Order: sequence, then structure tokens, then C-alpha cells
Amino acid sequence: MTVHFIGAGPGAADLITVRGRDLIAASPVCLYAGSIVSKDLLAYCPEGARIVDTAPMSLDEIEAEYVRAAEAGQDVARLHSGDLSVWSAVAEQIRRLDARGLAYTLTPGVPAFAAAAAVLGRELTQPARAQSLVLTRVSGRASPMPEGETLAGFGATGATLAIHLAIHALDRIVAELTPLYGADCPVAIVVKASWPDQRVLRGTLATIEDQVRAEPIERTAIVFVGRGLADGAEFRESALYDAGYQRRFRGRGE
Repeated sequence: MTVHFIGAGPGAADLITVRGRDLIAASPVCLYAGSIVSKDLLAYCPEGARIVDTAPMSLDEIEAEYVRAAEAGQDVARLHSGDLSVWSAVAEQIRRLDARGLAYTLTPGVPAFAAAAAVLGRELTQPARAQSLVLTRVSGRASPMPEGETLAGFGATGATLAIHLAIHALDRIVAELTPLYGADCPVAIVVKASWPDQRVLRGTLATIEDQVRAEPIERTAIVFVGRGLADGAEFRESALYDAGYQRRFRGRGE
């Protein structure tokens, strides 16, 4: 028996890897986080599969489902939103599986920030202008931020920030980042990227709070802040495709 942790992607059922889809189809048990994972993905489950929504469950109850499946010799497809490498709550489940000697695999998924960038129609890095992307969040009830990992600290670098799980703290984001980026710095908020009801708000640090008050957002949003988000931003072209740039794959002489 194996527990297959699967990054289910940002929402759309077709934004899942082929491997993830096939593992769902081959697993007689499926556990999914129903509060944030699209139920459309359950269409990949085999007929007669045991399907469990873990949204209302405790970690102990989820562990009990793994034990039950192990006793029955049944593989489990465990679906988490986005990608497993960030804010997935997989680590504590793996720790319990290790303690019980149960096997597991991890299959990556399309991360929410990548889907949101696609919705914006943006490359988040630009030559000589924006070359770093910081994925971060703010302290919340479920998990405090470690000392030293602050918006001000990341903002001091001038990097583009992709702030997750923080729409409730938009006032704090604006207050802490305005002195660093300037009031005219572009902001983009992507809500439920790739879902049928996705939407985008574009503004600046000076305007975004009023915009959100006019169009309230409750959850499932990423706040992007950075100069590279500006429409028509001027930046140099990449040397990668420059006619005078020699690289080994181009096969041209000196």
C-alpha cells in the first residue's frame, strides 16, 4: 500500500500532471481537501472508489484513513491544491506515515502563483528589471511566520512578491511595502486562478485597498507586488535569443 500525495493544481481539472491523473485513476481510495480542491478532479477516480473530503477532518482522522487503507491493502490518492512544496500541510502527514512505516510518493503540481501569472499574461521575471520572485505570506492564526521572514525584509530587496494567504491583511501589506516600493508601485490580485469564477484586480499600492473594498475578496487570492508588473514596462531583451549571442546549442561559429 502506498499513499500518493498529488499536487492537484490551482483549480482547473485539466491543470494536473499526467502522472497525478493516472495515480488518481489507479487508487481505490481518494482523500481530497474539499474546501480548496475542485470536485471536478474526482472524475478521474475509478468507479467505486472510496472518496473522502478531508476539509472537516483532524490530522488524527486523516491518519486513521491511511491506516484503514493500509489494512485493506489499498493505495491512496491524497489530493492537495497547487504544488506540494509550499503550504501544503504534507510534512506532518509524511512524519506520521514514516512513524508507521507506510510508503508514500510525492507528485508535484502546477503551483497557484504560476497559474495566476498565466491569468495575468505575465512573465514574472524580466531582464535587468525583475529577476527574483519571493513566495511568502503573513502570520496567521494557523501558522506564525518565523522571525526574520518579514514583508519589510523581503520588500527591501525590490524583488517581485507573490503574497499568499494574505488577502485579509491587505492593509498591512500596503502599509509595510509603500515606503519600500512607492505608492505608485503596481499591484495585481488574482482570485481563484483557473477556476470558472476567477477574477483579477489591478492597481497600485495607493489604490488597491479601495478597489478591494469595492469588490470584496474573501479568500483564495494571491497578491503580487512589484515594478515588473507595470503595463508596457521598459526592459532590455534577453541575450538568450540575441543574434550576436553565441551559445553552444546555436551551433554558430565565432
